[in-house]
Amino acid sequence: MNNTSTRTVQGGGSGGANGPLVEMKGITKRFGGLTALNNVDLDVGYSEVVGLVGDNGAGKSTLISILAGALRQNDGKIYFKGEEVDIHNPEGAKKLGIETVYQDLALADNIDVAGNLFLGREEYRFSLGPVKFLAKGEMEERAREILEVLNIGFDSMRTKVRNLSGGQRQAIAVARSIFTEPDLVILDEPTAALAVEESNRVLKLIEDLQGQGISVIFISHTLQEVFSTADRIVVLNQGNKVGDLQPEETDVDHVVKLMIGGRYESTARG
Repeated sequence: MNNTSTRTVQGGGSGGANGPLVEMKGITKRFGGLTALNNVDLDVGYSEVVGLVGDNGAGKSTLISILAGALRQNDGKIYFKGEEVDIHNPEGAKKLGIETVYQDLALADNIDVAGNLFLGREEYRFSLGPVKFLAKGEMEERAREILEVLNIGFDSMRTKVRNLSGGQRQAIAVARSIFTEPDLVILDEPTAALAVEESNRVLKLIEDLQGQGISVIFISHTLQEVFSTADRIVVLNQGNKVGDLQPEETDVDHVVKLMIGGRYESTARG
């Protein structure tokens, strides 16, 4: 990057739209004597789906945790919309336009669909002293609009989340992530423990996110899903980036070889 200035992000702002949406350059993360990431580069283009793969302990979660503001790198730089940024915490990432959906989904089982979409940002009709009255009708209508953007349908916005299937729960978590109109959504193993039909529904959600102009980083151990969904596949091995590949120019066997010990390879087009 030429003449970019560092901006400490604890909330707010965005830079210009030069080059990729996100560039992580030379990211290194150490935990004591263990190097979890070693000089890793990752870029994500506008409206691009990037599959991030690697064996357990490869560094995938550490890398996205740094981008999501949950961890701080020891070395390396992050650029967002062409501007160097310093992401101090998850709130700073969210203010930039980076949302993350983790495996645990962070949903409230005893609250309904609309309530989960508005969790932490509830709207109120009025208050009487310390007692506040939720604007349930308005929240349900807004929730329905958000879900329709991703072609998600529920019979009722008042269904408790505990009564939903795994795929439906994942859909709510994804829908909640676009509430703030992000530029990038990070999905950490979104199809884990889901049946084939439910997994396909989640993969369709990723396509719908891209269709809304949202970039996606998609972490999965199921390589067939990554190949069918991602525009580009980035492979990590023991904290090192060993592959940056176009799905149509490689295959599952080759990616597995990189995951378990191959040297760096790239078919990514600049």
